[in-house]
Amino acid sequence: MRRFYRSVLTTLLFGLFGAGASVMNFCIFPIAKRVLNYEKYMFFCSDFIFKIWRFFTRLLILLGIIKLDIKNKEIIENIKNKIIVSTHPSFIDIVILMSIIPRTTCFAKQELAHNPLMKNIIKSIFITNDVEVEDLKRETKKMLDLGFNVIIFPAGRRHRRDENIKVKKGASLIALNAGKNIVPVRMYSSEDFLFINQPFYSAGENTVVFDIEAGEEIDISSFINEGEILAKKHITDRIKKALLIFG
Repeated sequence: MRRFYRSVLTTLLFGLFGAGASVMNFCIFPIAKRVLNYEKYMFFCSDFIFKIWRFFTRLLILLGIIKLDIKNKEIIENIKNKIIVSTHPSFIDIVILMSIIPRTTCFAKQELAHNPLMKNIIKSIFITNDVEVEDLKRETKKMLDLGFNVIIFPAGRRHRRDENIKVKKGASLIALNAGKNIVPVRMYSSEDFLFINQPFYSAGENTVVFDIEAGEEIDISSFINEGEILAKKHITDRIKKALLIFG
């Protein structure tokens, strides 16, 4: 019975999330784009997404679907103009992180930018992931130069705490190109929730606890003189160590 109750609640909440996204996509963001200049539009969209996703996350918490156990909340909430590398246990990770950390963007699938239900949201502050390397470097640097954080899941896919995974070098490339430091965030869930091939209504019987903790900031200045290839390798090794990933 408890599993059924949680499934119904989760379905209703994600229906609400979808309805809110539609209003943003078809009404709020198009109007804002017409009346604001580029920089003000970007900040407006970012702040709006932050507030809406914070409200949604708080609803999930209030109704007992999830719980957040943030070890160093003040540090995480005040991350500014950095590259955030995070573990990736759930589809909802990005909503949680962007509801905690203001002025933050991340990567989104290219096909979402062509989806009529999502394209205005995706084209606001998000960076599409299926682009050439030079486009990737240019787009991430543009957002970082505006003062945004950029969230990257260096594993590239959802994974559990005990999985051996390969950490990609994209974060180190972006950091070196933009000249910005990296903040590792370890985030894991007490059980699978919105995991790979898991339906959104499958909420289980228990409140899913997300443990979140920021690690020590990685200063890239000490790697810059090593040459790009060696620097990317050493920064990636530091990311793996900081995230406690041993793949």
